[in-house]
Amino acid sequence: MPIKIDHHIQTLPATIPFVAPERTERETGKHFLARLGANENNLGCSPNAIDAMARIASQTVGQYADPENYSLRAALCQHLGIEMNNVVIGSGIDGLLGLIVRIFSSQRDIILTSAGAYPTFNYHVAAYDRTLKTVPYRDDHEDLGALAEAAQKLRPSIVYVSNPDNPMGTWWPAKDIEAFIDQVPEDTLIILDEAYGETAPEGTLPALDCSRPNLLRLRTFSKAYGIAGLRCGYAIGHSELISPFDKIRNHFGINAMAQAASEAALKDQEWLAQTVATNAAARDELSAIALKNGLTPIKSATNFVTIDCGQDGAFAMQVLNGLMERRIFVRKPMAPGLDRCIRVSTGKSDEIEQLSAVLPAVLESLK
Repeated sequence: MPIKIDHHIQTLPATIPFVAPERTERETGKHFLARLGANENNLGCSPNAIDAMARIASQTVGQYADPENYSLRAALCQHLGIEMNNVVIGSGIDGLLGLIVRIFSSQRDIILTSAGAYPTFNYHVAAYDRTLKTVPYRDDHEDLGALAEAAQKLRPSIVYVSNPDNPMGTWWPAKDIEAFIDQVPEDTLIILDEAYGETAPEGTLPALDCSRPNLLRLRTFSKAYGIAGLRCGYAIGHSELISPFDKIRNHFGINAMAQAASEAALKDQEWLAQTVATNAAARDELSAIALKNGLTPIKSATNFVTIDCGQDGAFAMQVLNGLMERRIFVRKPMAPGLDRCIRVSTGKSDEIEQLSAVLPAVLESLK
C-alpha cells in the first residue's frame, strides 16, 4: 500500500509563490543582465555583516546556533525599545507567516487579506486548509476601510495588511493604520507586514505598542539590510502572542551566520541610512525611465517601482516577456486591476542602465 499523505495536502497543486530567476536562467540557458524582479537589495549588506559571517565561517560554523537567538533578540530590544518577550525571530517573514497561520487559526477558519497582496501568505493559508477571503485594492492601495468592514462582518481569525505595500509600493500614514487597527474586532489577529518599513517616509510606521493583544508586526533583514539570502526576520507583539511560537518553531532554524550578520547589520545604522538614500535615488531614476517611455510610475515607498503600462494585463505581460527575452528580470502583479503594471526593483546603476537601454525597443515591438 502507498504511504499515506494527508488528504488536504493531496488536493493542493505543487507550486511556489514566485518563479525564481535561477529557474528561468536554467530553462533558457541565458543569464540575466539585470536582476530587477525580486525586491532584493542589490547593493549588498553592511561590511560589518560580511565580517560577522566570515568570523562564523572560520570559527564556529561547525557548532549549532543559539536556539534562543538571544544576542540578536537583545540587540533588537535595545534598538526598538521593547522587551525580550515581545520579539521572536523567524526564517524571514515567509517563515513567520506560516507559523502565524498555524498558531492563530484552525481548520476552515476565515482569513482575510487584499486581492493581489503578498501571495506567500495565501500559500500558507491554503496549506493549512483555512478559508481565504479578499477585498480588492482601491486606487492602488490596500483598502483599509474595506478590510476593516469585512473584518467586522466576517470575524476572521486573521487579517493581513502590509504597509508599505507589495506589489504596488504604496503606503498609508501611521494615523490611518492606527485607525484601521482600532476598527478591527479584538478577537481578530492583525498581521501588519512592515517588510519595507526602513525605506518608507517618516510618519509611515506607527509607534511600537506591544500592549495591543491582537497585533503582530513583521519586519525583516531581507530588504533594506540586504541579507535576503540568509532568511532572517522577526515578529513584534504582546508577550501572549509571542510565547506560542516557542511551542512549534524550528528552534535551530535561524543559522549562526544569519544571527550574527543580522545583529551586525542592525548595529550599522550609518550604512543603512546610506543604502536607503541610494535606494530612493534609484526609485527616482526608474520613475524617470518610465515617464520617458510614456509609462506611469506609481509613487513608491519601497525598494521597487510599480509601473502602469497603460493598457490591460495582457499588454503588461507582453512588456514583461519582452524585457525577460532581453535578459532583464522583472515581475508583475497578477490580480485583476493591478495586472496592468510591471514591478521593477531598484538595483545597481549598470542594471538600471540595461533596463533603460532595452525598454524602448520592447515597447516599439508591441506597437
